[in-house]
Amino acid sequence: MLGFSIAAPVGPIGVLCIQRTLSKGRLSGFISGLGAASADTVYGAIAGFGITVVSSLLLDHQTAIRVCGGLLLLYLGVQSFRAEPAETPVTTSDVHGLARDYGSTFLLTITNPVTILAFIGIFTGLGVGMSGEYAEAAILVSGVFLGSALWWLTLSISVSLFRTRFTRSVMRRVTQLAGVVIVGFGLLALWSAM
Repeated sequence: MLGFSIAAPVGPIGVLCIQRTLSKGRLSGFISGLGAASADTVYGAIAGFGITVVSSLLLDHQTAIRVCGGLLLLYLGVQSFRAEPAETPVTTSDVHGLARDYGSTFLLTITNPVTILAFIGIFTGLGVGMSGEYAEAAILVSGVFLGSALWWLTLSISVSLFRTRFTRSVMRRVTQLAGVVIVGFGLLALWSAM
């Protein structure tokens, strides 16, 4: 299955954040990345604190969750393909738009229950959860969020440096290409659920 997050710049979340940074500005790209970081943190907490009931439930229903994730990717890809680049970057006053950016990447990342397997493997390898120390798990889960948030901040700042160098028509083509790539990831996610 596709790794929807865990700081995957070439995955659908990375493409979406890059596209949003180019079309809407740095803040939109970063807020989108925070949605992914938050979902990673949820899975990190499940793995780190050993919430086996939730992780088992997610893994038991991973096909349905993958289908939902694939459909969400298709929707976001079509929306991206059809979107016109903003004339000016999104500002903090566009709370609803930023909330949609955050929510869509959170949902997209959380619909990949296989992510929890990665966290379980990493945390087990580090010995987290073996001693029953919740402070150790809390520090590691906090690190997951901070590391992921730092990655998305770095990516959105880096991409935004190029934003001003693109003409509106070039940004439109980049947005369309991002939409096609995201639709491709959606189709791949649906295929992997079969």
